[in-house]
Amino acid sequence: MTNQAVLAVSLNSRPSLAGPRLNPLSLRISIIAVAMRIPPEPKLSRKRLHRPDFLGRNMMIVVIAATNMSSENRIMNARTINKIEFVCRAARFGFLLALGVLTLTALFTTAAPVKTDEHSNPHAVVADTALLKPPDNGQIPVAFLISDGAVVIDFCGPWEVFQDVMIPGRQDMPFRLYTLAETKKPIRTSGGMQIVPDYTIQNAPPPKVIVIPAQSRPSPAVLEWIRKSSKTTDVTMSVCTGAFVLAKTGLLSGKSATTYHGAFGRFAIEFPDIQLKRGARFVENGNLATAGGLSSGIDLALRVVERYYGREVARKTAYNMEYQGEGWMNPDSNQAYAVMPVSTAEHPLCPVCGMDVDPKTAPTSVFKGTTYYFCSDDDKKTFDAGPEKYVSATAGKIQ
Repeated sequence: MTNQAVLAVSLNSRPSLAGPRLNPLSLRISIIAVAMRIPPEPKLSRKRLHRPDFLGRNMMIVVIAATNMSSENRIMNARTINKIEFVCRAARFGFLLALGVLTLTALFTTAAPVKTDEHSNPHAVVADTALLKPPDNGQIPVAFLISDGAVVIDFCGPWEVFQDVMIPGRQDMPFRLYTLAETKKPIRTSGGMQIVPDYTIQNAPPPKVIVIPAQSRPSPAVLEWIRKSSKTTDVTMSVCTGAFVLAKTGLLSGKSATTYHGAFGRFAIEFPDIQLKRGARFVENGNLATAGGLSSGIDLALRVVERYYGREVARKTAYNMEYQGEGWMNPDSNQAYAVMPVSTAEHPLCPVCGMDVDPKTAPTSVFKGTTYYFCSDDDKKTFDAGPEKYVSATAGKIQ
């Protein structure tokens, strides 16, 4: 017997000074019990809410409650009742009144459409990118392409993600990770870390996932390796300004991409045929993907895990890493960087990279009567080679 039915029986079984009798109120309460005995669906869609059986059943309860209120009022006014009878009637009246109000409230609040904002909702469904099928046997080979100046977090963040993935019931790890470079010569990364690559671009195993961190300018041979290998990869992903390396291959032409927020202006100038998405944590285009700066690579790697093994595996991986970021579930979660700051005389920004500079010590150039400040001599040389391109960017304009 349901809780609703028990409630109805308890109301019908009240003591009566006049002895057992069947009155209209008892009949109405029984009808309510029958109407409420049908359990509600755990999740109601808007379409379900507007079906006649749902609306009819709930409105019937409200109408019965309203009818009972009216009849009870007439009965109580028609004759004198003792205190016990008055208490019983008052209890029934309050119950049916509350039932009617709660039913109407639930009906209209549930039926109201819920507006969602993907920018403020970290659990929003990410871009409609095809899921990936892991191999029936063996591991997924992941190649980390590095060179001098490679930014450590750009490749170590995704490395940690892939190496922490565990599949219940599976003995071996699902991803096989390795580094490669143009030669076997030790690589000196950001901060001075030295790495000896596992492979070169000539003898590396064919990858299914390629990770391209921020690094020095690639050689034509490296670019050709990316083009050739990407024909058979599930994902070729860049992190931070690694997007410049991927863009130089031509694979991103006509597509959208993102990069480190401080490089937005330079990226847009160098690659006008690529749609730059400011404020994106990552951008996916088929088997190509680009992440924003630095820690964004962790989120894109978790997204790749999700595409292979589902959200729960990715969520468990993030949990085990004690990584609380949720950008991997919402590619548009970098909105803090959607609008770039404007350089001012008091707080100048480098027109090439957008970084803060100290006007007392920074290299400078004067163009059309305006002084521009740079964070490095290299950026000054880049600006001097084509100042018109950078002057048009708001990040480099003195106001």
